[in-house]
Amino acid sequence: MVPLSILDLAFVTVGATPADALRNTLDLAQHAEEWGYRRFWLAEHHNMPGIASSATAVVIGYVAAGTRRIRVGAGGIMLPNHAPLVIAEQFGTLETLYPGRIDLGLGRAPGTDQVTVRALRRSPASADTFPDDVVELQSYFAPPREGQAVRAVPGAGLNVPVWILGSSVFGAQLAAMLGLPYAFASHFAPDALFHALRIYRESFRSSSQLDRPYTMAGVNVVAADTDDEARRLFTSVQQQFANLVRGSPGRLPPPIDDIDTYWTPLEKAQASAMLRYAFVGSGRTVRAGLERFVRETGVDELIVVSAIYDHAARLRSYEILAKAMTDEAG
Repeated sequence: MVPLSILDLAFVTVGATPADALRNTLDLAQHAEEWGYRRFWLAEHHNMPGIASSATAVVIGYVAAGTRRIRVGAGGIMLPNHAPLVIAEQFGTLETLYPGRIDLGLGRAPGTDQVTVRALRRSPASADTFPDDVVELQSYFAPPREGQAVRAVPGAGLNVPVWILGSSVFGAQLAAMLGLPYAFASHFAPDALFHALRIYRESFRSSSQLDRPYTMAGVNVVAADTDDEARRLFTSVQQQFANLVRGSPGRLPPPIDDIDTYWTPLEKAQASAMLRYAFVGSGRTVRAGLERFVRETGVDELIVVSAIYDHAARLRSYEILAKAMTDEAG
C-alpha cells in the first residue's frame, strides 16, 4: 500500500479553545509518528474560528520540537499572503532546527475571504504572480551565488522539499513545469482530480528535486470499531460542510444521531459532492475503499484528514487506519 500521511488543521471543536486544539495537534503527531505515518502537515487559514493553524510555521516548529522522526510541514503555505523571502527564512530556520524533516507545500489560494485578504495587507491580484513567486522562493533555497544581493539566512543552500498544492489544472501544470511533487486537495474539492493528475503526469519535466512525477491526494477518513460508529462520528464533518455551504463556518460540532434532520436536500447534495472522497467505517471497510481509490488514481501517497469531534476517537481512527493499511491479512 502507498504511504500514509496526515493533514491537520488544528480543529477547534465546540466548547474548546485554540489552546486545546494545538495541544491535541501535538498529541496526534506524536501518536502518528509511532503508528508509522510519513508526514504531518498543517494548513494555513485565516479568520476561521474552527481552525487554529493560522500561524503555520510557528505550529510546525511546535510539532517538530515535540516529535523525533516524522516529517513535518505545510500543506500548505498560501504563498500570495507572503513575501517569498520571508517564507524562505521561516522554512530555512525550521530546516536548520530540524534537519531533514521539513516539507514546504505551497498553495495559490488565500485561505480566507477577500476582507481578510485586505487585513493581511495583500491584494487579491497577488495570486497572479504565484508561478514567479514559487521560482523566487526556490532561488533562496539554492546555494548562494557570487554577488547575490539578497539571501535567505537561514535558507540558502538548504534542501527544503517544495510541493505544489492544488485543486485545479493550474497547479498541476505548474508542478509539472517545475518538476515538483504535486498534492491534490480532493478531500474538499474533488472535481478536477483525474484531469489534474493526467495533466501533471503527461507534462512533467524532471528537476534537481525530482526525476519522475510524484502525486499525493487528500482524502477524508473516519474509522471506528464498527461501520455504524464511524458513520455517527462522520456527522461532525457533514455538519461542518453544511455550514460552509450556508456561509457560516464555525467550530467543529459534536456528532448527531440523524444528519438528515440537520441539512436540507440541497445542502446535502452540495456537501456530499465536496466529500466525495470520504472513507467511513471499520478498518476493513476503509481499507477496501482506499485501495480502490489508489487503484483508480495511481497516486503515490495519501494524505488523510480526520475531522472528529472527540480527540480520543480521532486518535483511535488514525490508529485503526494505520493498522488496517499495514495488516497483510486485511
